[in-house]
Amino acid sequence: MFNAQYFRTFITLVETGSFTHTARRLDMTQPGVSQHIRKLEQYLDKPLLNRHGRRFTLTEAGRRAYDYSIKLFAEHEHFRHSLDNDSIDSGDCRIASPGSVGLMFYPFILGYQQMHPGLTINYNFAFNSEIVEDVLAGRYDLGIVTDVIKHPDLHYEPWHQEPLCLVVPADFTGTTLKELMALGFMNYSDGVNHASQLLRANFTGEFRSMSHFVQQGFTNEVATVLDAVARGLGFTVISRLVLETSPWQRQVKELSLAQQVYETLHVVTRAGSETPRRYAKLLEDFREQRRSVLYGFAEEPSFDA
Repeated sequence: MFNAQYFRTFITLVETGSFTHTARRLDMTQPGVSQHIRKLEQYLDKPLLNRHGRRFTLTEAGRRAYDYSIKLFAEHEHFRHSLDNDSIDSGDCRIASPGSVGLMFYPFILGYQQMHPGLTINYNFAFNSEIVEDVLAGRYDLGIVTDVIKHPDLHYEPWHQEPLCLVVPADFTGTTLKELMALGFMNYSDGVNHASQLLRANFTGEFRSMSHFVQQGFTNEVATVLDAVARGLGFTVISRLVLETSPWQRQVKELSLAQQVYETLHVVTRAGSETPRRYAKLLEDFREQRRSVLYGFAEEPSFDA
């Protein structure tokens, strides 16, 4: 029969190198230590020690059993801490977000995990609709979405606002709506919605609809849309998160506009579920980092902006 205490006694014996010291550390008798080792050898059906009087060396099975024992108890401790909702630096985190968020959030999470080795991060890049399905099914505890898809079993909370950027080829010299229309539009999954918001706010009275713009192409991956813009194929409107993480940011430029428009990011969870504190800490630390980069010490815009 499997007995975790036998493995614990074996680990202590290997680390102390002495039956006497093991007995003292575990508050056992020396015969009790010997009995645990014999029981473990019987359970594994392999000798673990080569005995040389009061000394011993490990057999090959003993070395493998020691490595397994260390891994066994490490996984046990990780699992035990993962059940603690009050822990901010240990446990599992299962998060999903669109690529526009994950391009910067996921590298931040990796650095965060390096500082908190007790955390295990499972991160998924997905579209809003897929994120909602995953949260509902329990595959992920928390999602970050750019669009609220209402459902009675879901709870949404505004989390962060990211500026939208009008991005054109680096050699583009135009400033008017007509010149943008002549350039053409590079679309992606949220492209038309973002462009409509930003252009309507900055070209009041002129802008009617994105249907008036020639669509030069489409990609379902926002991370690659700037490749097309860098080649001079059109303009696009993306969040600053995407612009700052793009390998093509030096081949494009942001067109300065008078009226800033923001994309609101929402945290979505199952209604009535309890989100462990480690999620709140992780989200807040990233949000504060972005706030510092975007606004410095200035006040962050409200979610009504």
